[in-house]
Amino acid sequence: MASSNKRKTTMAKLNRERGLAERRMAKEARKAARKRAAESGEPLQGLSDLPPDAAMNDYGDLDEG
Repeated sequence: MASSNKRKTTMAKLNRERGLAERRMAKEARKAARKRAAESGEPLQGLSDLPPDAAMNDYGDLDEG
């Protein structure tokens, strides 16, 4: 007999998944910026403003609502 209780996703897992999605979006933005720069022949100087862990700055904060 299977359990009828529905499993619930914990807040920790939701936060991990949100952080992962944010990191993926930041990575896509950096990739698109590099592609645009390469197509237009611009130097890649402006991309240093986006650190590789830009999406991780708020990751793990428990103060967020």
